[in-house]
Amino acid sequence: MTDAPTPTPADADLVLKLYELRREEVMRASRSTVLQWLPKSAEECVAITRWDHPDNAAYRQVSSYFEMAFGFARHGAVHPELLAEGCGEGLFLFAKVRPWLAKVREATRPDAFRSAEWVAENTARGQELMPAIEARIASLRDASA
Repeated sequence: MTDAPTPTPADADLVLKLYELRREEVMRASRSTVLQWLPKSAEECVAITRWDHPDNAAYRQVSSYFEMAFGFARHGAVHPELLAEGCGEGLFLFAKVRPWLAKVREATRPDAFRSAEWVAENTARGQELMPAIEARIASLRDASA
């Protein structure tokens, strides 16, 4: 768990700015695409990282956005609990990949989802949200099978 001090108005301002960026038109479309993506294997997780995959641009935009935001928390630029509270969508993406994270890292880069993993494991809010998110994803996978 983080031992960061109480959030400051500057933390709140950065979280609001991050929220505003999520509302940009192309980002909204990319988020919609990635939200619908439901990998069922390591191969599907790796496939979307390839340049020729039709959803690669959306995936890159969304995954790098949340990694950047979570990196702010991991490095102390924003209060981790405050950010985790407002970025459940980024944790949802991480949870989709998490079962195959070692294979994704092996096939792409060793630090893939490093900051999302940190928020999921080192913030009280991340630890609280992840079981429910993972259960929801399992339910979606079961329903699509």
